[in-house]
Amino acid sequence: MTGLQTSYVIKLPLPSQKGKMTLEEALKKRESIRDFSSKSLNEDELSQLLWAAQGTTRNWGGRTAPSAGALFPLEIYVVLKEGVFHYASKDHHLLRIADQDRRNALASAALGQDCVREAPSVIVITAVYERLARKYGTRAERYAKMEAGHAGQNLLLQAASLGLGAVPVGAFDDERVHRVLNLPEKHAPLYLIPLGHKR
Repeated sequence: MTGLQTSYVIKLPLPSQKGKMTLEEALKKRESIRDFSSKSLNEDELSQLLWAAQGTTRNWGGRTAPSAGALFPLEIYVVLKEGVFHYASKDHHLLRIADQDRRNALASAALGQDCVREAPSVIVITAVYERLARKYGTRAERYAKMEAGHAGQNLLLQAASLGLGAVPVGAFDDERVHRVLNLPEKHAPLYLIPLGHKR
């Protein structure tokens, strides 16, 4: 990320809540892009994308994507050349969890897909099923995956509105992704979304 701070906690700029493109224009413009330039995302772009996926919109903690019972099972990670970061939606900042570039290893876990290796950033959506299971039992996994779809679409539309390319990736080895990113035990990876400037 251009000008990325080297501290453990990276405070992101406040996201804009008024864009230059209508929702209808973003819907029309959205497409799957797998070919990226090497240009890194800047902090404003990354801030906007993460807010679109899981940012807070209400004082009580409501988010941009609907969540069954407002239990918020999703956790978002960002994989950059500078390392792996966890997005803390409440405070809108990033926590560094690894300082090595894991994109090559992540691409290998994603069946060798070049778009994962070459994208300057990869958003990883994970779920903690037990947050839902306490209330919804066996439907927890279904609800978490629905929510991941909502967050993913928010992210893809925000990317389109910023003129960025993105592609949703579901073909990966769950256990290898988990190991490569050193995720907490109960954070199940559901979605990889490579993002960047179009080549």
